[in-house]
Amino acid sequence: MAKVEFREERCKGCGLCVSVCPKKIISLKTTELNIKGYHPAGVEEMDKCIGCSMCATICPDNVIEVWK
Repeated sequence: MAKVEFREERCKGCGLCVSVCPKKIISLKTTELNIKGYHPAGVEEMDKCIGCSMCATICPDNVIEVWK
């Protein structure tokens, strides 16, 4: 099973990862703020992740790691 990890403290909530996820399982955590004051991204249903790494590839801040 694939696994995605976000370094939430570095995420600026740009939403690029949300827009490219083919399974639409990434979203911004609107009820949380990180140390920088942004709503970080995260995966709601990790079991649906296919490990395509599109989110990690598009992330401008290298916040996302994907394992297959």
